[in-house]
Amino acid sequence: MKGTFQTIIIIIFIAGAVFGVLVFSGAIPLGNSSNKATGTVVLWGTVPAATMLPLINDFNTANQTFSVNYIEKSADTFDQSLLEALASGTGPDMFFLPDNLAVHYSNKIFPIPYTSYPLVTFNNTFAGAGSVFLTSNGILAFPMTIDPLMLYYNRSMLDSNAIVYPPKTWDELSTQAPLITKKDTSNKILKSAVALGDFSNIAHAKDILVAMFMQTGNPIIAQKNGSLGSFLNVFNEKHDLSTILQYYTNFTDPAQSIYSWNKSFSNSTDAFSSEDLAFYFGFASEFQSLVNRNPNQNLGVAPIPQLADASTKITSARVTGLAISSASKNLTTAFTAASLIATSDFASKFANALAIPPARRDLLAIKPADAYSPIFYDSALYSKSWLDPSPSGTNNIFRTMVESVISNNMTARDAISDSSSKLDLLLIK
Repeated sequence: MKGTFQTIIIIIFIAGAVFGVLVFSGAIPLGNSSNKATGTVVLWGTVPAATMLPLINDFNTANQTFSVNYIEKSADTFDQSLLEALASGTGPDMFFLPDNLAVHYSNKIFPIPYTSYPLVTFNNTFAGAGSVFLTSNGILAFPMTIDPLMLYYNRSMLDSNAIVYPPKTWDELSTQAPLITKKDTSNKILKSAVALGDFSNIAHAKDILVAMFMQTGNPIIAQKNGSLGSFLNVFNEKHDLSTILQYYTNFTDPAQSIYSWNKSFSNSTDAFSSEDLAFYFGFASEFQSLVNRNPNQNLGVAPIPQLADASTKITSARVTGLAISSASKNLTTAFTAASLIATSDFASKFANALAIPPARRDLLAIKPADAYSPIFYDSALYSKSWLDPSPSGTNNIFRTMVESVISNNMTARDAISDSSSKLDLLLIK
């Protein structure tokens, strides 16, 4: 009965959102409104056209007064191509926006006003990770997918070391790491428990650290005195980020019992697929590629470890949204199309086609019957993202932070403070 009631409430919220969209677009006229969604709007994205076009064709068939034209762009050059097109006035009406470009494009996006799409409707329609697109001026993008950071593991390596389950907490990982990691007489690592501690040869090192930092309640970047600022240097009594950073780097310290990783490994992805690594931190979207790399691997998936005393779960995630260009010459149709794409069955088909959890709460409640999707969907619900001002710039900041501690050039606390200052400088560029 409780589940049925919740489902009804969700349907009511979505129906209200769609009704608001239709009123705004003029599809449901109020008074003498003449705003109607007509014409063709252009949508850019990096999803292969072969995947998108069947979805777009079905969408256009269902919406007779307007249409969407999808154009595939290379992921490697998407940012530059979009910037140049918008600057020259030839850009798209809509584009799929990765969360790590939200700050970068905030002044080029039409923010959807809360009067047209209320905040309460947004929060009841989309999972929490989608809030990365919320600003004081409105919604930068409608969330489409959430790709949570997961813990992949090699069941056979755990079984052979009499470990029944993967770690639920970072403390449990500290206990399991010495049992799994195998070394020779010269302390050379032959088999590793986990790829943590370094940066250059660890896939998603920044995302792992971000997840660990956010688990303490630190947002990394947030509003400060009316503008965005770094919160890395905001210490609290319960969880000091320098302690988290020190824990992370200890995995590369030969003097520590948890010593499990060093630069002798080419990278964590290869080490995991070659079964020289028991635990691998990767995104839900990597599942099929990991299976393809080693079909015979006894692969398992679990949520990432949490702080032992945490009252809530948190993992980092990559969120993709659908944004409307402020330069669009057909904002009414772009708004209508974007809203319907995000709140119709298009969103479900889109997430399924990409094998990534959807951002909508009602869709996350309907878990596929396979062995792994329910774990991905659950993690998507408690995922968080952050306002990354520059993916390459912050990558360099986090790399320096880690390497300065490993090399003993800085204490963990000084490295956190230095990184916080650099983030603030990056935000004002």
